[in-house]
Amino acid sequence: MNVEALTLIQYNNRIKRLVNDPSVHVCWVMAETSDLRVSRGHCYLELIQKDDTGATVARLGAAIWASTFAGLNDKFYRATGKPLTSGMKVMVNVTANFHELYGMKAFINDIDPSYTLGDMERIRREIIAKLTSEGIIDMNKQLPWGLAPQRIAVISARGAAGYGDFLNQLHNNDHGLKFYTCLFEAVMQGANCVPSVIAALDRIAAVEELFDCVVIIRGGGSTSDLNSFDNYDLGANIAQFPLPIITGIGHDRDVTIPDMVSKLHVKTPTAAAAFLVQCGTAQLERIKVLTETIATVSREAVAQSREQLAYYGNFIPLAAAKLVETSRMRLKGYTQSIPLVLKSRLSNERVGLQHKQEAIKAALNTSMERQRLLIASLTDKVNLLSPQNTLNRGYSLTTCNGHVVTSVDALKAGSVIETTLADGKVTSVVE
Repeated sequence: MNVEALTLIQYNNRIKRLVNDPSVHVCWVMAETSDLRVSRGHCYLELIQKDDTGATVARLGAAIWASTFAGLNDKFYRATGKPLTSGMKVMVNVTANFHELYGMKAFINDIDPSYTLGDMERIRREIIAKLTSEGIIDMNKQLPWGLAPQRIAVISARGAAGYGDFLNQLHNNDHGLKFYTCLFEAVMQGANCVPSVIAALDRIAAVEELFDCVVIIRGGGSTSDLNSFDNYDLGANIAQFPLPIITGIGHDRDVTIPDMVSKLHVKTPTAAAAFLVQCGTAQLERIKVLTETIATVSREAVAQSREQLAYYGNFIPLAAAKLVETSRMRLKGYTQSIPLVLKSRLSNERVGLQHKQEAIKAALNTSMERQRLLIASLTDKVNLLSPQNTLNRGYSLTTCNGHVVTSVDALKAGSVIETTLADGKVTSVVE
């Protein structure tokens, strides 16, 4: 096999010449950072590309020399609010370098922060869309306020200027309103911000009945530090929290995901305190108005009562005199009418008594006549059924020893019987 082979260094030199081609040597590349680390001021990382499934389809080692990294990282931080870290979509200007001994490597000369900002805005919009599709983006906004929130759970960094401004504004208000605050300390910037704030919310939720609302505040620092708040988990926790939440974590031109889902978004910690004081003063004003209204109504009621009392004071003697006179006239009328009524009543009773007497007489006569007729009827029956009449009709009555004989079996030979006839008696001896 006659093939002219190259030595490794010859082959690497050919690759090096290809890499040094102007179309490859220096150009802008879109990639994602991975395995980023800083050592002695130099930044070492890998540039990778992933497909739609998340699988890595390309990989290239890269470095940023210390002389370039400090300025480049500062430029990136000021524009995006975040230092250059792993997992970021970036557009970088690279110089390709192939070393015969160390192989292929890209040296990053510049970075376009606007490309990363665009990707961050895309992520932000995706978070908003997800919260909206899940139907939770307005849940905290729909919670009702108490009449005057006074028990305040505060999420902030202890010792932060914004937290101090909030307490000073709240507790030293000009109206003497009393507020009760409890700090749930959290990290308010950097990589630990989101888990720290969520942990604070969890601690508050465990004792939610002790508070009227929650205030999340931060003050001072760079506006770019707010980017860590644009997080889905934090937004979902705030949106679904059972107490109304006030956020005061940004500046006039900044609106974060927590600002969009909280019950109330204010620009600064002092603005949050001012709102709570305003709620209290509004209730004081309402109480003042109600007090004045009650006083006015009471004065009017007392005045009306006095007027009515004066009227009744003048009216009662006249009414009493009129009532006495009316009663006297009525009594006089009764006195005059009583004899007439009694006379009429006696006359009516006399007539009634006479009618009753006549009725009694008629009833007695009728009863006596009925009794006479009954006696006559009974007399006729007695006469008709008397033994004499029976004898007169041809019947006879036979007795033996004083007993009526009703059967021949009662007699025997030698018995003396007596037969009674209509016109006499006959004595016989039974043979």
